[in-house]
Amino acid sequence: MKNTASNNISSAIPEQFGFGTQIRKSPYFEATVRWGVKQFSVYNHMYIPRDFGSPDDNFWNLVNTAILCDVAVERQVEISGPDAAYFVQMLTGRNLSQMQIGQAKYVLITNETGGILNDPILLKLAEDQFWLSLSDSDILLWVSGIAVFAKMDVQIREPDVSPLQLQGPESGNIMEALFGSDISTLNYYWFREYELDGIPLIISRTGWSSELGYELFLRDSAHGDILWEKIMAAGQPFGLKPGHTSTIRRIEGGMLSYHADANSETNPFELNLGRLVDLEMEADFIGKLALKQIQASGVQRLQVGLEIQGSPLTQPNTTFWPVSSKGESIGKVTSAVYSPRLEKNIALALVETAQATIGHQVTVETPQGDLAAEVVPVPFYDPRKSLASGAKLIQKETAHG
Repeated sequence: MKNTASNNISSAIPEQFGFGTQIRKSPYFEATVRWGVKQFSVYNHMYIPRDFGSPDDNFWNLVNTAILCDVAVERQVEISGPDAAYFVQMLTGRNLSQMQIGQAKYVLITNETGGILNDPILLKLAEDQFWLSLSDSDILLWVSGIAVFAKMDVQIREPDVSPLQLQGPESGNIMEALFGSDISTLNYYWFREYELDGIPLIISRTGWSSELGYELFLRDSAHGDILWEKIMAAGQPFGLKPGHTSTIRRIEGGMLSYHADANSETNPFELNLGRLVDLEMEADFIGKLALKQIQASGVQRLQVGLEIQGSPLTQPNTTFWPVSSKGESIGKVTSAVYSPRLEKNIALALVETAQATIGHQVTVETPQGDLAAEVVPVPFYDPRKSLASGAKLIQKETAHG
């Protein structure tokens, strides 16, 4: 199957696609083209599928059944060696002292001023081996540079690892069809090693969707095409569709998109992520002193949610929309979209701290004109993340027990 697909792939690619050797393709690239991808973007110097048709259809597929997403762009930085644990703690303010093998944690990597360089998922494979599963920035270079001067016994590399995300309420049933009932015992933010017909994998209960989901970390890119097809075949009885990470769902869930909602000029406290920074732990980390000073002095702006009035936004924002109050500039919208489920325009914004009160009325300058908006709590939907953690599933099973 793979050889045939490779021979026919050039005729399947729409003419408007332009590809070059300087941007890498994922091991699932040919499979996504076969399954109807209509548009790609670039993330971590790789092509990522961004459109299989209607974004609304993709959203409803995600929240009603399941979607399979090529997220090989979430490159892994492997840190190993005798000093690996000490070195990893130096990169992040999250206290890792109790982290166990097989556990994953959402962490922030900060620079010397406390700015956020990346917000990866950290996986602990062994006492001396970790992966940083990255969002979109060159952390391999940052970590490699630190390692050169840290004088610690660590090795830094990018392993041959390419994740897929299987997300949505039917994802658990699909995973059981593939791996048996054992997979149902995998807890939220934990992972295990598996094989599927000889294909080496690490599977975690994580994902960028705020829905029940799994990430499958393929450990040999040669198996990419066949792995995609095996998952799609197993998922057909459950309504599985090829898809892409949903802007609608991630904004509903208040999930950050690096370069949009966070960058090196934003710090954890501005994004209400102080829980991920332990300034009292004994261990030192890059940016600790700066973050202590920021915490002591307070932040000048905060991330808030906005409900924007007016007709449905026709597309997510592609620029930062100015936010004003009584004619004065107070901040910017970083991510905005229309939610067909909530039937509202929703947005994440960074505004002056004094203007961040729930219920505060503001104005947003959009391509559709100046629109009234109100500051509201985030997340917009399922604030306790009971869908992603499986809490609602557990409650349902108990009720039918």
